[in-house]
Amino acid sequence: MKRIFTLTLVGFLLASCNPLRSVQYAERSTQNASSSSAPLGSNSASSLSSSNALRPNPNPSPDPLPFSVTLAVPFSPQAPSANWDAQHEEACEEMSLILVHHFLEGTGITQEQAEVELQALIQWEEEHGYPQDVTVAQLKEVAERYYGHTGRVIENPTTEVLKRLLAEHKPVIIPAAGRDLGNPYFSGEGPWYHMLILTGYREFFFITNDVGTRRGEGYVYGFQTLMDAIHDWTGVKEEIRRGAPRVLVIESEK
Repeated sequence: MKRIFTLTLVGFLLASCNPLRSVQYAERSTQNASSSSAPLGSNSASSLSSSNALRPNPNPSPDPLPFSVTLAVPFSPQAPSANWDAQHEEACEEMSLILVHHFLEGTGITQEQAEVELQALIQWEEEHGYPQDVTVAQLKEVAERYYGHTGRVIENPTTEVLKRLLAEHKPVIIPAAGRDLGNPYFSGEGPWYHMLILTGYREFFFITNDVGTRRGEGYVYGFQTLMDAIHDWTGVKEEIRRGAPRVLVIESEK
């Protein structure tokens, strides 16, 4: 009896000190506990995965941009009849707005029509107290009051933001330090303050309707050249490079 008792005690001690057997026992206990906490007929891991799959992504990635975009914005220079007098020299804001308006309406514009509409808009602005040079916020007001459109001023735009607006079929009105654009078709050094329209982009450059020249339809500027030139009107032409980077998007209420 003593020998049998001794062997039994040794066997019990060996079983208790076997780490593998202890781990296996612990694993079985953990698995049993997990199973008991899951709903009947389901596995807790698969339930968690299903729950996550049903949740919307709070930060979805934006759709990839197309390689290139070109919007069919009609064109006229700010001097439709090539009469570059003092009035027409200052008409880039008005002509940019007129062209975007026709894009939103889906209509073209003739040289004669462009001149008539330009004169009517300038007269309306004068009657309503707008200065000769306007900021993008003031041009937004004009678009809303004169045409009934909705305007949106965008602060500190990036190349990505501008490209995405164009991909959404929204031309962008750009206020610029005109002399920083380096357009060889401008007279002299070019205008201190200028406005033009972004109508598209390709791999390395923006496509514009630059109303400051009769050769401005589809005129291209490198991304960095245009981005560096974006400055809103400050009230003093020589201080235009201090103007904040802002752009304007006009949308139709229809």
